[in-house]
Amino acid sequence: MREEKEMMQEKEWKALSDRYIAGTYARADALFVRGQGSLLYDMEGKRYIDLCSGIGVNIFGAADPVWVRAVTEQAALLQHVSNLYYTEPQTLLARALCQKTGMDRVFFCNSGAEANECAIKTARKYASDRYGPERNVIITLKNSFHGRTVTTISATGQEVFHKDFGPFTGGFVYVEPGDQGELRRLAEEYPVCAIMAEMVLGEGGVQALPQSFVDEMMKLAREKDILIIDDEVQTGNGRTGRYFCCENYGLKPDIISTAKGLGGGLPIGATLFGEKTKDVLTPGTHGSTFGGNPVCAAGALSIVERVDEALLAGVEERGRYLRQELEGAPGVLSVSGMGLMAGIETKGPAPEIVKACLGRGVVLLTAKEKLRLLPPLNIPMELLKEATAILKEEIARASS
Repeated sequence: MREEKEMMQEKEWKALSDRYIAGTYARADALFVRGQGSLLYDMEGKRYIDLCSGIGVNIFGAADPVWVRAVTEQAALLQHVSNLYYTEPQTLLARALCQKTGMDRVFFCNSGAEANECAIKTARKYASDRYGPERNVIITLKNSFHGRTVTTISATGQEVFHKDFGPFTGGFVYVEPGDQGELRRLAEEYPVCAIMAEMVLGEGGVQALPQSFVDEMMKLAREKDILIIDDEVQTGNGRTGRYFCCENYGLKPDIISTAKGLGGGLPIGATLFGEKTKDVLTPGTHGSTFGGNPVCAAGALSIVERVDEALLAGVEERGRYLRQELEGAPGVLSVSGMGLMAGIETKGPAPEIVKACLGRGVVLLTAKEKLRLLPPLNIPMELLKEATAILKEEIARASS
């Protein structure tokens, strides 16, 4: 196997991948083999500045030495025993998350979609226990994205996902972000148990919710004993300049889901419960074989412990820099988002700009028709400046 790896060229690896891996991704023309911090390298040794961080996952960059040490040390001790037994890393991680956020308990799983599934089940059980099983409707937002399981794509407020895989899970109604009147109408018309929202719509165009809309969510929750589920899968773990984005709004949710940046590269998700929901799930009502296993939990703990005030101040500083550089730049129509989660609306087509930047050694994403930036939270300013200069040039070129 080693000899085969050493002999194969990049185009051969790509052909092998296309032959044996299901065709669910339109992959960019790059094969990364290693990384260090905010830099990635391909088989030819070409250097790339990473403004993607694995879709917001590697928040301390690639091969982060603190994370690597935590994971390898735990892997050498015990990689898995299942959740039928206690383990130290999972317990320490749960305590760290609750102490950092003010939430009360945590359920661990493997992904953002699973964290949202747990949130949905918990909200419906909370309402069923108190009001009966007919109180099961959840309001979500149009242009939201909550995952790719049948239930979480049902919760996702985008018609493009509501085809091919039906029948879909019922019990979801959708509201335009910012439409407070429609939100109240739905809450009064349907037997609503929860409102589920991303504070910044990530896949839906990197749009932050208006404060007035979040205030109305909180008001309805108080009036009608409706739970608030805050989807922090992409916005959480420091991405927007606070540990969870809801802190920017003065919102204390009943349930928070998170994943992506929590694990630093290993698959882990978490559903956090507040006072109302901390005792809803009981033995046998939910579970996960791999969720929060010792290796993933050890890696996540090394992440959570370092998302401190200094790091968050750096996120805000870098976010301000990006907006100052990009707002009003040639070819830029608007800049949205929060912290180091930026959406850039451009005159030229976003996919062409992504391709051109990749050719010049800068890795980007898209969201709807926008460019999307999710760099490591600790990206050095000199690399951010270098990448931003290239990005501005390619945006202007594509718009001319």
